[in-house]
Formats: sequence, structure tokens, C-alpha cells
Amino acid sequence: MKLSPAKSIRGSVAVPGDKSISHRSVMLGSIARGTTEIHGFLEGADCLSTISCFRHMGVDIENKNDVVTVHGKGLHGLSAPSVPLDCGNSGTTTRLISGILAAQGFSAVLTGDASIQKRPMGRIITPLSMMGADIKSIHGNDCAPLQITGKPLSGICYDSPVASAQVKSAILLAGLYAEGETRVTEPQISRNHTELMLKFFGADIRTEGSSAMVRQTPELYGNQITVPGDISSAVYFAAAGMILPNSEVLIKNVGINPTRAGLLTVCKAMGADLTPINEDHSGSEPTADLLVRSSSLHGTVIQGSVIPAMIDELPTVALMACFAQGRTIIKDAAELKVKESNRIALVAENLRAMGADVTETDDGMIIDGGRPLHGASISAHKDHRLAMTFAIAALAAEGTTELQDADCVSISYPNFYTDLKRLVRS
Repeated sequence: MKLSPAKSIRGSVAVPGDKSISHRSVMLGSIARGTTEIHGFLEGADCLSTISCFRHMGVDIENKNDVVTVHGKGLHGLSAPSVPLDCGNSGTTTRLISGILAAQGFSAVLTGDASIQKRPMGRIITPLSMMGADIKSIHGNDCAPLQITGKPLSGICYDSPVASAQVKSAILLAGLYAEGETRVTEPQISRNHTELMLKFFGADIRTEGSSAMVRQTPELYGNQITVPGDISSAVYFAAAGMILPNSEVLIKNVGINPTRAGLLTVCKAMGADLTPINEDHSGSEPTADLLVRSSSLHGTVIQGSVIPAMIDELPTVALMACFAQGRTIIKDAAELKVKESNRIALVAENLRAMGADVTETDDGMIIDGGRPLHGASISAHKDHRLAMTFAIAALAAEGTTELQDADCVSISYPNFYTDLKRLVRS
């Protein structure tokens, strides 16, 4: 795809439903008793992989008229799949389903695309094995494909070495089936959608600081879920609104769960003209509209507990830092190396190709802002978040940018380019 500079971005947009919440609503709906109705479900490839996996385990899931209806089978009602479960490009699907499969009365194989087969699964194999799970990496490299044979599980107290919602969630989902109590403690609190939704479905779960505890649960009960807009999809339009002159964009109905809203904290620290309006805290997941205008950004240090609350937004924040005065330092973000790609290396490489002053570090980047960007040939390496980040970079660069693997945005935001084109003023 060839992209040209834009003068500004103006208008309003409703971004797709939150990817994390969409995944979890299907998973919990499938192992709940009764029907779960999901509104605002993300129709991206990752979430459709989750639907496909549970259909292969005997769950009737309807997807029509913008509503996903899951006819749950109960905690022990899943059936053995006749084929390997294909998780596509989705780490969430792979890791969270592992926690559920660990306690089923059958064996299953979890696999996925070339990217998934390189992503680290030892981080869930270790704690699930401590609970009594029979889970093996078929190629012996702690990556998918995984062979999981259901076993009786026992609760554990696990100190996770990483703040990862996927690791935490895999353990908590296994904990639904495990004898006694299961406790997970993280170095910092990661996104808590699993804890909120488990409680919503009737699980015996509680939290204390950075620990989450769940007890063996006799039954979950189907519910109605409205999925808010994904802040990880909103960040692209927010960044465009800040770095392009004479811009104003309203991003509607965005989830602002505190464990996901690190972006708002960092934008404020960088001096961004970003205002949450129409806040709604009536549901389990708070939402707001985000009003963004052209901004005079300045550098900042991004580190510590804010990192897990904005891990997926960091590539785009790195782009914003290129348009900020002074130096921005991103630390404690080594997790970016094991996402759909090594996002530290590729963001730094691609930004440098466009003329930015970016230095890659072991756990982040150092960005000295103020250097004008120019068009370049950019490879997203089939990583949807990189493709969308550099589509925004192209709007603010001089000359034409050629974006390889542009179509991979279908993983999380199939209509991204359509929405972007509607808002761009050239």
C-alpha cells in the first residue's frame, strides 16, 4: 500500500470492540451454563480464531446481526476436538485456552501460524504443570504446537516473573477447575478483564493489590456483555490527531479500564491535548469518548507500572515521541520483544528508515524528537499494530511511504484503512 502525507485529521470514529474482552466473552460464555449474548464483538481474525476453537469443541456459537450468541456447555461440557485447534495469530487464544484445556476430560493439540509457533509458551507451561496439567511443547522448544491432556488440577500460589494478563488468565481459568484456591501475584498489575468477567459470570474470585485469587467453581452462568471500543485501536487516531496540524478527532465509546489506560497517563505527561468526555462507569468496564486535538508534545520517561497498562500502544507512542520536543525514554518494555514480532527492534528500525533519531535498548527505546520524517519502504512483518502505527507515520511524513503487509490489520481492525481515509484531510 502506498500512503501520502495528510494535512490534518478531522471527524469522529467508533473503533472496533476491545480484542481482549471479545476473546474472554466467548471463552467464558462457552464454559458457562446457559446463553451469553455479546454486543460489540470484534470481528477481527484473532477473535474469530477463538470462536472457531470452541466450535470445534462442540459449542454452538451464532454470529449474525452484529451479535454473537454463545450457547454455553458448562465447565465440563466441552467435547474433544477432532482436529488440532488452530489459534491463527492469536497469543491470547493459545494461552487462555490452555488453562481451560488443562482440566478437560480429553486431549487436544493447540497450534497456529508461523508467528505463534515462535512465541514463548513456557510462561504458561510452567505454572499449569505445577497445578498438575499434562502440557507439552510438541517440538520441545516451549512453543506451539502444544499437546494438552486434561488432568485433575490443584490450586497453587504462583509469583509470575512477568506482568502478563495472558499468563495470569491461563492460571485463573485453570483455577476454576482446581481443588482449593489458586493465587497469581504479578510484579505489576496487568489488564484485569479476566478477573472482572469471571466475577460477572459468577466465579468465586477476589483481588488484593497485584494478586488475584480464584477458588474452584461449580458453575458459571451465561450473561449479556457489551464490549467497549478498544483503546489499542483508538491510539492510532489519537496519535494522528496530536501530530498532524489543525486536527480534531472524537473517538467514541473507548474502554478506559485503569489497567488498560496507561496511554491516557502518558499522553498527559507528554502534554497532549486529549480529553476524556461522556465518561460512563455504570458497567463493569468504564468507557469514555476521547477528544483529541493537535498538540505540542514534549518528551517524557515511560517506565514501571504504567507499561503493562499500555503495552500494545507503545509502538504508536514511540511514533508520537518523534514529534515531541526533547527526549523520550521507554523502559521496562522487554515484553514487546515477544509479541507478534520483536516490536522494539522493528519499531526502531522502521522509524530510523523514516529519518527519526531512535536508539534501541534491551527493554525499550530512546527517542530524540524533532527530526522531520520522510517516506520510506516499511515492512510491518505481518504485525497488525506495526502496520497501523506506520500508516499513521506516513500521514505525517514528507513524500510517499510504501507499507508492506498492510493487510495484516484484519487481525484486530478490518476496517482501519476505510475509517482512516474518511477522517484524513489532504
